[in-house]
Amino acid sequence: MSGQVMPCSPREIGALFLFEKLTPEQLGRLCAEGRVERFAPGPVYAEGDPATCFYVLIEGTVVLSRRVGGDDVEVTRTSQPGVYSGAMQAYIGDRVRQVYNNSMRVTEPTRFFVLPAGTFADIMHAWFPMAVHLLEGVFFGSKSAQRTIGQRERLLALGSLSAGLTHELNNPAAAAVRATATLRERVAKMRHKLGVISAGPFPREALVKLIEVQERTAEQVAKAPTLSPLEASDREDALGDWLDDHGIPDGWRLAPTFVQAGLDVDWLEQVAAAVDATILPGAIGWLNYTVETELLMDEIEDSTTRISQLVGAAKQYAQLDRAPFQHADVHELLDSTLLMLSGKIGKRIEVVKDYDRSLPRIPAHPAELNQVWTNLVDNAVSAINSTGGDGTLTVRTAREHDRLLVEFRDTGPGVPQEIRGRIFDPFFTTKPVGEGTGLGLDISWRIVVNKHHGTLQVESAPGDTRFQVLLPLTDPSDETPEEPS
Repeated sequence: MSGQVMPCSPREIGALFLFEKLTPEQLGRLCAEGRVERFAPGPVYAEGDPATCFYVLIEGTVVLSRRVGGDDVEVTRTSQPGVYSGAMQAYIGDRVRQVYNNSMRVTEPTRFFVLPAGTFADIMHAWFPMAVHLLEGVFFGSKSAQRTIGQRERLLALGSLSAGLTHELNNPAAAAVRATATLRERVAKMRHKLGVISAGPFPREALVKLIEVQERTAEQVAKAPTLSPLEASDREDALGDWLDDHGIPDGWRLAPTFVQAGLDVDWLEQVAAAVDATILPGAIGWLNYTVETELLMDEIEDSTTRISQLVGAAKQYAQLDRAPFQHADVHELLDSTLLMLSGKIGKRIEVVKDYDRSLPRIPAHPAELNQVWTNLVDNAVSAINSTGGDGTLTVRTAREHDRLLVEFRDTGPGVPQEIRGRIFDPFFTTKPVGEGTGLGLDISWRIVVNKHHGTLQVESAPGDTRFQVLLPLTDPSDETPEEPS
């Protein structure tokens, strides 16, 4: 937007703090190559437009804003003469994309000293060559450090996830190995017991009945009910007494296995009615091996299923076989992340899932959203651990008008008000040196805001901190901008 061009006074612009140390010759060049413009209330320039001018406020009121999602969020409002904005990095030249990184408007008739970007760059190089080199070093050094530490942050997160996944995989794998070894032993004993029974003076009809009882027993194991500790103890006592009364040795050892399989005294009575008294002890022992093998096979199935779930979660988390941009179910992403981080979360932190399953799929970069979830869960776990390790992490999804809300709520100590405005800044961290890079929330903010046109915000009080991610339900543009490096 163009304003009304007005006369430029070297004395007037020389009174501004930005130019107060310049010589009369330098002030004269500024007035000769720049201009004074008066703007009526309204926009001056828009974020993302080519940065063509450098603006210095002479008088009036300016408002600077940043685009967050579909909204313009005010970041600065001031009437202080000398404040500046616009093409502030013109001295770097074409090495970076020269666009306005905010929007500026005025709320009353306002005068600016306006310097074309090319002139501003020439003057900076001519008058302040050392300062230009220092500023370039700071700018590109910061970019390089941010990129390097960002990669390190990702590697640390990957290492933590790998360690957690290895731990989670080791438990069911070890359980499956133990169960398999025990199963081999029980099957060998079953073969031996079967040989003893078949070599005895038992009629064919008795053996047929015993096989039928074995089949019914295996079916019963699959239908075993879940008992409370008190119910299980009472049933073990009853079964132990029955076995002792019928002369079955080691009844106290057999009773817990039968109870775990859902068998009771009525079942033992059916076994006793189906076989002769002479064969009963051997039959009970043989059926005990049957029960144990069924339970061991169930344990192996549970363990291998757990391994399969973990591998599936890792595949879902990494999104290795899927398009980078797609319509994704945030609940699948959240579940895979929580499963991947379950080792780090630990058993002392209760995880509550408050999902609105009616929410639709959303256009997203799933692998990068998983990185956001990882950073936010990691922060919540660290906050809870700082207060002793016991607490609750609540993950909630809901619809907020035309956006989808993903909220991570923890019962940690909260984010102090004085640092709340800085937590998304690069390299800012409250963790001890060496424990945090200060880029987790910055990376998350850029993924949510720059890449998904969403919003990342925090609400915090002691015992109730909520990081809220708001994502559009529909793709706001045909092209998704690249994340700044």
